[in-house]
Amino acid sequence: MTTEWLGLRDKVCVVTGAVGGMGTKICAALAEQGAKVVVLDRQADPTTKFAKELAHDYDVQTLAVSCDVTDETSVKAAVAQVQSTFDQVDVVINTAGILKFDPLEDLDYATWKQVLDVNLNGYYLITHEFGKVMIAQKHGTFVHISTVASDIPETYSGAYSTSKAGVNMLSKQVAAEWGMFGIRSNVLEPCLVKTPMSAAFYADPEVENGRKKLTASKRIGTTDDIANAILFLASDRSSYVNATSLAIDGGFSVMMQNQIPKPGGRRGFAETH
Repeated sequence: MTTEWLGLRDKVCVVTGAVGGMGTKICAALAEQGAKVVVLDRQADPTTKFAKELAHDYDVQTLAVSCDVTDETSVKAAVAQVQSTFDQVDVVINTAGILKFDPLEDLDYATWKQVLDVNLNGYYLITHEFGKVMIAQKHGTFVHISTVASDIPETYSGAYSTSKAGVNMLSKQVAAEWGMFGIRSNVLEPCLVKTPMSAAFYADPEVENGRKKLTASKRIGTTDDIANAILFLASDRSSYVNATSLAIDGGFSVMMQNQIPKPGGRRGFAETH
């Protein structure tokens, strides 16, 4: 995929949760396209190290920003740092997220609040503060990482699905209210994708093979699949895509009927009746 086609060269792209998760792949994909990448994460040293690696490997300008997305003061300081360095913000990609496993009856309120703080309130703070910059400059693009589990509950995962359902609505509200300022906001909904957060699920080959069978594509997704979709939504090639959710799930969402048993198997039943 060429930089000329996507037109991301020299665009200022902010990635939250940039170190150690799918954000790492997204940052590399943007840098490969010639974008100026703002590496935003909580821990200063790994963030600085990764930003330097990107600058060296892809010959692009980068900025390391240490920021706690759940803290309003920290987020405002991050926005000021980006503005003072680049004087504009073209793309913001919200990827920071956590997942805590708990049946609802065992879920304590502190854990519920922690997940909502990172997965929803953090997205709001980042979007709200960078949104002010985009409104003033009359352009900008948001891409938020959600999940198919925002539409179908991820059982025994506490507040995770609820937090991501909130992200979906936040994105739509941003598009509806800020579209007049030249701002777009879209959501990616991955499912059955191997990421650092989900890698433990695939340590058991039986689990991985079972999950492959649930997708139309019969494979598990990768962070490359997510990054490629991000590049499209971040670029002007998707300039008329706004307030939408794009499932990155290999067709999992259309396979429900295929899981319902029929005598002789679903294909066999069709061939004999």
